[in-house]
Parts: sequence; structure tokens; C-alpha cells
Amino acid sequence: MKRILIFIFITIASQHLKAQVKVHKDMRTKNWNLIGLRYEKQVEPLKWASIFPPELMALNNKIIELPGYIYPTKVGSKFSEFLLSIVPIESCPFCGTGDIPSMVEVKMASPLPFTEKPIKIQGKFIINNSGDNRSEFFLLAAKIVK
Repeated sequence: MKRILIFIFITIASQHLKAQVKVHKDMRTKNWNLIGLRYEKQVEPLKWASIFPPELMALNNKIIELPGYIYPTKVGSKFSEFLLSIVPIESCPFCGTGDIPSMVEVKMASPLPFTEKPIKIQGKFIINNSGDNRSEFFLLAAKIVK
């Protein structure tokens, strides 16, 4: 009887461990922290606008490096355009609780193959503060940093 209880306990414990979410590498850097300063403010009833603090605006039109994970926006195996996030795609930032981390729309100088591993890229950082429906952050002419 004791062996059966131990077996049941081990089986339940192993199933619980399988269900655990993988812990990913923390991708936060000074640049990601600055991007995270963007916030929304109500400017009229039912109308909100993004606010970009001066520290963040200082990055506008500058060449910066960002580590992160690829989020494809189209089907394929190589991508010249994708979203970059500090959270891996398997952790789905749109699922669960808490804030959705900022994402940067990337336009690569040349396509790169998809990987689930983190990458580090460098490019011209653009803040889109026009209020249109495009991304608020772009990294243009980006290249892989080795």
C-alpha cells in the first residue's frame, strides 16, 4: 500500500512539473527600460494618447541595440520584417495576466531565419508619435549583432 501511494504521489508531482512554464532569459536592457517608459494618458473623454517621456524621445533616430525574440508577422522561414519582444513567443505576452510588454517592429537589412532563441540586433530606432494605427516603435535597417 505504501508503494502505491508513493507511486501516485510521484506521478502527480511529475505531471505538475511538466505543466510549468519555462523560465526565459531576462532580455531587459537600458534601451528596453527606456522603451517601457511609454505610457497612455486620457486626452479627451474616450480618447487616449501615448506619451513618450524625454528620456525615451532621446533615442529617436539613433542607432541602438536590442536583444529579444522574433515574433513573425507573416508565414515563412526567413524574415525581413517581424516584431521583437523581450518575452519568447512560447510565453505569449497576450496570454495570462499583467501588462503586455512593448514590442518593436523590425525591418531587417537582409532576411534572417526564424529561431526560438534570443537574438541581438542593431538598427535605427524610430518613434511613431503620429497617433496612427501603425506600431509606435520601429527598428530600421537592422542587422544581427554577433
